[in-house]
Amino acid sequence: MADKDFLIAPSILSADFARLGEEVDNVLAAGADVVHFDVMDNHFVPNLTIGPLVCEALRKHGVTAPIDVHLMVKPVDRLIGDFAAAGATYISFHPEASEHVHRTIGAIREAGCKPGLVFNPATPLDHLDYVLDDLDLVLLMSVNPGFGGQSFIGSALTKLEQARTLIDASGCDVRLEIDGGVKIDNIGEIAAAGADMFVAGSAIFGTDDYAATIAAMRDQLAKA
Repeated sequence: MADKDFLIAPSILSADFARLGEEVDNVLAAGADVVHFDVMDNHFVPNLTIGPLVCEALRKHGVTAPIDVHLMVKPVDRLIGDFAAAGATYISFHPEASEHVHRTIGAIREAGCKPGLVFNPATPLDHLDYVLDDLDLVLLMSVNPGFGGQSFIGSALTKLEQARTLIDASGCDVRLEIDGGVKIDNIGEIAAAGADMFVAGSAIFGTDDYAATIAAMRDQLAKA
């Protein structure tokens, strides 16, 4: 897979929220492709983060890059319209958080956004047997959702390979995203397993030079 096909999506969960607009501007100028948005409700996951107002504020600030909204909330349907109106590009959710997965996917598409389905480390990929052709994104969690800065769970590599096989066999144009513990020293191995979109939070925002970090990630991706 050529380097141009890989997307790097810094998670603003690890950014400095006191100057979020500047942080997002800087990380995009440093070479990032997508802004990843972790939405947590202190119900579905044990943390509370940000909502549609922050997404809208970034758009008003002038951010034009794709915004990838990962809903770690239950229920999900109520927030779809709000995030679509706020400027989301992708909206992804966990099947455990929806009573009717196919209907939720349809609601995201009807709102004008690209739907994604998210799988926790212990969640099987079975849902893809029925909805893969309705998706634009499959997101595999390589940590348990709720907090940034966790270590990569190794079994996610096998799961990535399985998801890549399913996507390729389907012939669908679906991104395969990974989220959790992605760093310079493992991004190449993760790409080799099949991922083409990479969420990285503290691995980017925790460094002094975003551009150098992203360039180092791309160097590893070029070898994958």
